[in-house]
Amino acid sequence: MSFAAAQTCVGQGAAWAADPASANRDLASIESLNTLSIEELGDIEVSSVSKTAQPLSQAPAAIYVITHDDVMRSGATSLPEMLRLAPNLQVAQITSSRYAITARGFNSSSADKLLVLVDGRSVYTPYFSGVMWDLQGVLPDDIERIEVISGPGATLWGANAVNGVINIITRRSEDTQGGALHLRAGNMEQHASLQHGGQLGENLSYRAYVDGFVRGDDRTLAGANAVDGWHKVQAGVRFDWSSGNDLVTVQGDGYRGSERSFGTADKKIGGQNLLARWSRELAGGSTLQVQAYYDHLGIRVPGVAANYVTTYDLDMQHSLSWGARQRVTWGGGYRVVSDNFPTTLSATQLAQFVPQRRTLGLANVFVQDTVSITDRLDVIAGLKLEKDPFSHVQALPSLRMSWRRTDGDLVWLAVSRAVRAPSRLDRDLVQRTPTQVLIAGGNFQPVKLIAYELGYRAQPSPKFSFSVSTYYNVYQDLRTVEPTNGALPLVFANGMEGETYGAEAWAAYSPADWWRLSAGVNWLHKDLRFKPGSFALGGVQFAGDDPDYQVSVRSSMNFAPGLALDLDLRNVGALPAPAAPSYTEMGARVAWAVSDRLELSLTGANLLHARHLETAPTASTLQLGPVGAEIGRSVFLDTRLKF
Repeated sequence: MSFAAAQTCVGQGAAWAADPASANRDLASIESLNTLSIEELGDIEVSSVSKTAQPLSQAPAAIYVITHDDVMRSGATSLPEMLRLAPNLQVAQITSSRYAITARGFNSSSADKLLVLVDGRSVYTPYFSGVMWDLQGVLPDDIERIEVISGPGATLWGANAVNGVINIITRRSEDTQGGALHLRAGNMEQHASLQHGGQLGENLSYRAYVDGFVRGDDRTLAGANAVDGWHKVQAGVRFDWSSGNDLVTVQGDGYRGSERSFGTADKKIGGQNLLARWSRELAGGSTLQVQAYYDHLGIRVPGVAANYVTTYDLDMQHSLSWGARQRVTWGGGYRVVSDNFPTTLSATQLAQFVPQRRTLGLANVFVQDTVSITDRLDVIAGLKLEKDPFSHVQALPSLRMSWRRTDGDLVWLAVSRAVRAPSRLDRDLVQRTPTQVLIAGGNFQPVKLIAYELGYRAQPSPKFSFSVSTYYNVYQDLRTVEPTNGALPLVFANGMEGETYGAEAWAAYSPADWWRLSAGVNWLHKDLRFKPGSFALGGVQFAGDDPDYQVSVRSSMNFAPGLALDLDLRNVGALPAPAAPSYTEMGARVAWAVSDRLELSLTGANLLHARHLETAPTASTLQLGPVGAEIGRSVFLDTRLKF
């Protein structure tokens, strides 16, 4: 597929329910190691499993929470690097600006089975149903928590919540008062951010920020310059108003940047978004929430291709108690997406979407009922009906059971149905030469999943907790490329099926008050095959390139008041096709709180090797997007000042 095609095609629920301890967190990324014990971490309220707040220890799903303190102590400044903290995700860096991120397999530069939300705003792109990670940015200081669910969440979150859901929840502006300056300098990155929060009245708070960075080029496998460096500037503002039982949030961001590209002009990126959310606590513990957002993005490679996407979304949900043992959450929404994909005719070929412009609508209604059979046994049944622009109404049901065997453990099981809706890439891509059509729009239908899950979460002691999840996934109608009557043009079709199964586990242990250890492991097996009659073009690798396993270990220590050391080690298995070797890498961060307003830290990433691969350096058949570059060792000096 041509570079033009690749550039054209790929390029909270209750989010306001914040951890009450966050209001007292200031610069204390060092001293905060002990603000939440392992026992208290189980009581963190999460909202992504049921769209209502519930303790993490009682959530019947494979959910891992990256806390604010985890983010700050990691030294990560980009969302993909923060997501490495979740042991139930596969995160692979492709180039300086591109990442492949998924849960439970099917990873690639155009991974399309993971739904990502930022404060309830969906950030997946409708033209390949994935996430353009270079366009997403949130200041580490502003992240309240990141809820990572591995496994389907379509009943609540809809199409594309197939293998997982990531819900990035930011802190309310009243929790980020005063000024904050962050400066970072190193061999691979220079970064600066400035933020200020204040009060505009007794019930109205705000924060505003500006953030910018420059990141250098990586290297190819041959040691040449990969020409993938980039820079970006982003700014935003948030307002929070509360009065009685009402909460109102209005927030928005805008960004601009440029990414170097080998063989073409630099890629220009830009966009803006605006979100408004109102929630009210009603009588009897009932909660009503209405949210609307606008999002616009633009990507342009001069002389090659461009894409512009504008999204308008409106959602409503209502949660209420029905008797003493039943709680119902219901709601619905409608989304309108207008896109435009202009391309430039070359001397040899043209890759474009036909039609160039589309306005797409997506509507949904859902209901979920939680029934407490006994004080320890809950049954959760839900159903979402969703109509996407390219297929019929899809029914997305789920059934979950959770049993609190004792106060310190939970057994849960689930069966769910999810779909990955067709994208513009699947339906409208046309690629031709002056003499023939190579790829034509087809009649691609939704990818379907039936998932079976069983999990166990326990806290045997106040210093030790662990979680184990297993799954068996049955996929139908996976994407393939098929010829038309045995010849050109090729079309996207649903010629693959199969099963995957695996296990995920993670644990946390505190040997002492000043030391915390955590570890995670996941294992995946895929058994994919082509349906009878498929031409099997590209092999099953067309569905993604995944390691069989990955293991991670993290240590966080406070050696003395104001002095902390964090170490992390990860081992990732080899990629089968296209091939890439297994690798082991380590990161480290040492931080010194000079005062309650000033912190100095030194962060190192990928310290074990000068360079290493995380994705294949060669393209698979019909691969979209770039091949992997070698990721270099990096060291950064950070200064954080509160004023």
